[in-house]
Amino acid sequence: MTASVPTIEPLSARAGDTWKWTRTFADYPASAWTLKYQFKHPTLAGFTFTATASGDDFSISVAAATTAAFAAGSYSWVCWAETPTTATEKHTLDTGQMTVDPDLRAGTSTAILDDRSHARKMFDAIETWLETKDPAVAEYEIAGRRMKYIPIAELVKLHNNYKLQVEAEDNANKLRRGEGAGRKIQFRI
Repeated sequence: MTASVPTIEPLSARAGDTWKWTRTFADYPASAWTLKYQFKHPTLAGFTFTATASGDDFSISVAAATTAAFAAGSYSWVCWAETPTTATEKHTLDTGQMTVDPDLRAGTSTAILDDRSHARKMFDAIETWLETKDPAVAEYEIAGRRMKYIPIAELVKLHNNYKLQVEAEDNANKLRRGEGAGRKIQFRI
């Protein structure tokens, strides 16, 4: 069975996988225009690719060998139509965000990968700190260097904030896998 090809850009795609989707723009048919994509990141190298014509639709297919070189991160993208060969006329057709997930097949199986979200990293760090530190010690000084900890009340607030974010991520992942999110909806007839 062949997988269906989406008709819109994905919200996330894994480096090292083949990326495919199609786009249709009634005012810019593929028979008369070229469709290009540019992906940019604030600190990582971006990338560009060009769609191919499939009738008057645009077919986007980026080879696995190409995407394997893309660094994981959140990218902003733009797609535009331009006149073929001369590129004298250009029109932005769409923009968006896409997350490039890391290629888990890259490197060795023993290589370390921490792809937890920021919220999960912070939640775990705060829990570890709360479990391992003496709450009675708010600050200390050694050889003229002073260390002052964040007050426990503020840490608890941060912990609760990150806990809600982690629970929301977990629920979104459960829903994406087709599992229930663990929330009950009650109603009366």
